[in-house]
Amino acid sequence: MLRFAPSPTGDMHIGNLRVAIFNYIVAKQKNEKLLIRIEDTDKERNIEGKDVEILNILKLFGIEYDNVVYQSANLHLHQEMAKKLLDFKKAFVCFCDEEEINFQREKAKIEKRPYRYSGKCESLSSEEIRNKIEKKIPFVVRLRKPQHNIKFNDLIKGEFDFSPFEIDSFIIMRKDFTPTYNFACSIDDMLYDITLVIRGEDHLSNTPKQIAIREALGYDKEIKYAHLPIILNEEGKKMSKRDSASSVKWLLEEGFLPEAIANYLILLGNSFENEIFTLKEAIEFFDITKISKAPAKFDLGKLRFINKEHMKRIEKLTHYIAYHEEYEPLAKLYLDEVSTIKELKEKLDNIFSKQNFNEFTEEVEILKQEILNSELEDDYNDFKKRIMNNTGLKGKKLFMPLRMIMVGSKQGPEIKDLYAIMKPYLKMIIKEYR
Repeated sequence: MLRFAPSPTGDMHIGNLRVAIFNYIVAKQKNEKLLIRIEDTDKERNIEGKDVEILNILKLFGIEYDNVVYQSANLHLHQEMAKKLLDFKKAFVCFCDEEEINFQREKAKIEKRPYRYSGKCESLSSEEIRNKIEKKIPFVVRLRKPQHNIKFNDLIKGEFDFSPFEIDSFIIMRKDFTPTYNFACSIDDMLYDITLVIRGEDHLSNTPKQIAIREALGYDKEIKYAHLPIILNEEGKKMSKRDSASSVKWLLEEGFLPEAIANYLILLGNSFENEIFTLKEAIEFFDITKISKAPAKFDLGKLRFINKEHMKRIEKLTHYIAYHEEYEPLAKLYLDEVSTIKELKEKLDNIFSKQNFNEFTEEVEILKQEILNSELEDDYNDFKKRIMNNTGLKGKKLFMPLRMIMVGSKQGPEIKDLYAIMKPYLKMIIKEYR
């Protein structure tokens, strides 16, 4: 199966959502199951309720999955596998304290070389280990660095080759006997028979470590990898939490549709004949191996365009903005002027809200009385002719205040189009809001 493995430590980032979307698409293409694995082993950083929020977002985006598991439930298995590695002499206990490790790190920094574990505890005798444990000296468990290069082919980025020096003897179990990210991740990928891991390229350096863990345990089934290029902000820097648009929650609150966000994230780093499509449609033509190797720049303007196109496909816009279906034609009339659901709601809210005009006040009053005291004509031209004849208003002094009366603004759709739609409730609006 495939897996999407988020951590419940904050709002979902668009990079994570992109990973979830691609896992879903490829699982459907391969006819394999999709597992959601909540990586909750970092108890200090977990935020209560974020797991539920993640699952709700996946549901909102139409990402179907077969099962949800929590990584912490496998703690006993992580510990059991660590013990096996110790028994196989593929791992060793390390009693080096943090002060000593930090000293070695600083020394490496001064000498302008990468920090690597010194190997101090690698050859401790059984008696030395037993004595230290009896003295209750805290220890971690480290995997012995491999004796050969770790190679793998990435479906997007091609061939990689990591030397033992690059992998090092890294920690797999902490002092509190909980697994590190790489250890828990690699064990769980084995447990659930994961065949392909699709994730961000920030995990690229973790991949040889996870392969090394599986090799040390004798797991010989190949797991393929596809590391997605990072998403850059509009300034060309790596997108971070400081960028509002990086948050899926923020995008939804701003009125971007889930189908439009998914459409845009699939487009990032890709080129398709048709730019507007649904998640289900993408299953037919998406190819994970054709994604550009280069980072993709997030363009909010492009997302607005895509969102606008998806809004045009919606049959009942009023359901999205909590308005009665009676106002559906009015909502659709504004589609050329807005690019998000939030902007559309603001336009209609402005029409149905109390207005006090500081401009054209005299003309507004004249027009209000004329409209309220007469029957409204079916044809706009007949209405306009009568208004002009009875009030003497024309040009800017007619059309600007007339639009202000109708929609509460000097700008908006053509008055002719507004009149045809708003005629049934125009007097109500004037009486209650103008």
